[in-house]
Amino acid sequence: MKILLMFVFSYLIGSIPFSYLIPKYVKKVDITKVGSGNIGGTNVMRSIGFFYGAICMILDALKGFIPIMIAKNIFENNLVLFFVLLLPVIGHDYPIFMRFKGGKGVATTVGVMFGGTGYPGFIFLGMWIPIVLLTKIASLSSLIALFSSSVLNILLSKGDIYGYAYLVLSFLSLYKHRENLKRIIRGEEKRLDIAKMLRGKR
Repeated sequence: MKILLMFVFSYLIGSIPFSYLIPKYVKKVDITKVGSGNIGGTNVMRSIGFFYGAICMILDALKGFIPIMIAKNIFENNLVLFFVLLLPVIGHDYPIFMRFKGGKGVATTVGVMFGGTGYPGFIFLGMWIPIVLLTKIASLSSLIALFSSSVLNILLSKGDIYGYAYLVLSFLSLYKHRENLKRIIRGEEKRLDIAKMLRGKR
């Protein structure tokens, strides 16, 4: 029963659509009808500002961080931990509260990394920040950083369950970004100019 409750909790906390709720109730903006329409921090950042986007990203990351931190202190079974790593991101991508239409899971996956083994989250940020500042393409930056940090975790940890869970989540994010990849190939992907946002010129 404890395992089932942990799984349900992990999915439901992942399903909380912060990137929909904050724009709607703070700025009176339906995020599904502006920008890319995606329920995610990047679209919030691009559509209503850096501050709100950053808050949404942090909250989305906490959705991944909290369940695995709890589970590690209760369960020792690697298979249980594996699913606890996956379920918050599945909840974010396919939230029951939004008729299973969610975001792309990057921030929640990073939260899972911080809660799981820690250092892959720092590797992600250390790669994502310079790449997105250079390319201004959040989707490409996210995918490069996700796969790189996942593979490095597998190599450095000699193949523990966490690295493989991160890799599965990276492939899920790749699937969720399939339309972004098509736009990148066509040269039509929207840019995310964080430096410009920080100068107050969103």
